[in-house]
Amino acid sequence: MPAEVLGRQILRSGTSVGAQYREAKRAKSIADFVSKIEGALQEIEETSYWLELLTNSSMLTKRRTAPLVSEAEELTAMLAASAITAKRRRQ
Repeated sequence: MPAEVLGRQILRSGTSVGAQYREAKRAKSIADFVSKIEGALQEIEETSYWLELLTNSSMLTKRRTAPLVSEAEELTAMLAASAITAKRRRQ
């Protein structure tokens, strides 16, 4: 049962990243874009947290979660860079 709960949390936060990014692509302003990208970054952090809990609780092995953790780190780097660039343009 706990694995199902964590799985639902990962599904919710993980899919929210894509939704936030899609909204950011249609932002009405730079400030709106940054806000949506930062929302996506928060969801990635939450997803990473749930993955960490699954691994630390031994529900999944590190080998199984490693590709997802790696992808979350890559997305974090890309979205953070986008937010930084947008903030610089705003100034």
